[in-house]
Amino acid sequence: MQVVDYPEGPVRPEHFEVVEVDVADPGPGQVLVRNTWTSVDPGLRLRLRPSAPVGYFSSFRPGTAMDGILTVGQVIESRAPGFEPGNTVWHSYGWREHAVVDASEQAMNGIGDLRVLDVDNVAPSWYLGPLGAIGLTAYSGLSVAGALEHGETVWVSAAAGAVGSLATQIATRLGHRVIASAGSAEKVAWLVDELGVADAFDHREELPAVALPRLAPGGLDVYFDNVGGDHLAAALDNLRMFGRVALCGSVSDYESEPRVPRNLFLATAKHLTLTGFRGSLHLDLLPEMQRRVGGWLRDGSITYRETVYEGLAQAPRALADLLAGRTLGKTLVRL
Repeated sequence: MQVVDYPEGPVRPEHFEVVEVDVADPGPGQVLVRNTWTSVDPGLRLRLRPSAPVGYFSSFRPGTAMDGILTVGQVIESRAPGFEPGNTVWHSYGWREHAVVDASEQAMNGIGDLRVLDVDNVAPSWYLGPLGAIGLTAYSGLSVAGALEHGETVWVSAAAGAVGSLATQIATRLGHRVIASAGSAEKVAWLVDELGVADAFDHREELPAVALPRLAPGGLDVYFDNVGGDHLAAALDNLRMFGRVALCGSVSDYESEPRVPRNLFLATAKHLTLTGFRGSLHLDLLPEMQRRVGGWLRDGSITYRETVYEGLAQAPRALADLLAGRTLGKTLVRL
């Protein structure tokens, strides 16, 4: 899959094309992988611009293969020690059916390095969700906000998405009172009935500025921000003194001009801490996250939902649906 041109406005399938190329034989230190699952994430939209945000992963170049997308597959040929045919692995060469991967290459700050996965009693796709970068993002976001230990009031936006649904459940499992928001009545029902949040609201029907004083009249301690824009502004209004914000994403701005909250001075007035973070820069937390989240998945105290699209040609539609809010949980393409 490659980009034809950069979207102006919403992503559409015609911005991409599937290209057939010969698959090279692996050289010394390389493996050939048949990809089986590939990830679809909101952050891909930031790379569909002539210039990606400074410090972020680089923009996709039109006319070239799309690198830096996490995927899971099976090794079919190996010339790298430690990797055998039949191993299930993850790596960073997604949105394609086959990939030749250098076992020594560092990819995506290390989170995309080629590694063998333990798939005994675990679905391989889980490593693109709760046991991989998505789980690490949710867990590290709560960590940087100082929310892994104490029972507080936490708001998670875009809570029916891949990261949001995990952050919501981890925070609930840790004993926080969690308020969740999403973009449809169906998603709100799922958050309350299956994920067990204390309260939830549909931001398309009730603005955060109205819902938060109603649901958290005493204020918020922590906000896990996946949306930015009016959601971040509402959080600043409703956070208590010394509140904390984990700045994970700003999906409301990905297909429009950024909107900086006009009440940002409240961060000064309330002694708030706003911390930007990326899961890939917190690899030290990966073993701890996999141990804790894996245990909660196995005992049923965390629920994991996937929205699956079939075949590489459906990857652009999957991204468009994700950005439009039409998917639930982790969005994946089965190859």
